[in-house]
Amino acid sequence: MSDSVIIIPTYNEIENVESMTRTVMAFEKDFHILYVDDNSPDGTADKVLELQAEFPGRIHLEKRAGKLGLGTAYIHGFKWAIARNYEYIFEMDCDFSHNPKDLIRLYDACVAGADLSIGSRYCKGGKVSNWPLKRVLMSYFASVYVRMILFIGIKDTTAGFKCYRKKVLQTIQLDAVTFKGYAFQICMKYAAVRHGFKIKEVPITFVDRLYGVSKMSSGIFKEAFFGVWKMRKMKL
Repeated sequence: MSDSVIIIPTYNEIENVESMTRTVMAFEKDFHILYVDDNSPDGTADKVLELQAEFPGRIHLEKRAGKLGLGTAYIHGFKWAIARNYEYIFEMDCDFSHNPKDLIRLYDACVAGADLSIGSRYCKGGKVSNWPLKRVLMSYFASVYVRMILFIGIKDTTAGFKCYRKKVLQTIQLDAVTFKGYAFQICMKYAAVRHGFKIKEVPITFVDRLYGVSKMSSGIFKEAFFGVWKMRKMKL
């Protein structure tokens, strides 16, 4: 039984899911992957089922009825992972914007004492590749805004590449975290800070996706902008 599972939400990731799986399965470290698929019409879930047969016991699939949002996919995955007693529980995108090789560095940070390690674009040594300047500035100053409102010292507050120790997710009131996009990522970090967990930012290079379509929308940005004020009053 592996001590580590990577939760990867998918919606129309047929162009990435096989490459991602094979990349992770090739590592010396015995990672498991849980794909949480929101009824992708492009056959993503069917491809995962094929890969399950090739890598028995290491690839898992949870299929949901429809497109229910990133945050709810992760909450679903967290509960699944806790029930199966994984000690290290990761979040990662399927589109290779997060370099799978950095999984080892996030894992090592938690083994060394962090309760939550974050793949950070904005800590020392972190960077962004292939993004237009406007998007880089928007993302960077969004993190500045969040730090000012929530008084947390995390540089990359919207990062979605993370490793949690199981006890963090067991402590946070997961059902109270109802946000779906960037606000979900912010809220989980804020909850970890409020509970006094040790957080370590690990510098990464974030690369824009090569295949598939981004799931970003104006609604996701609005949710994050106004959601940070709600978080201050939430029981997490």
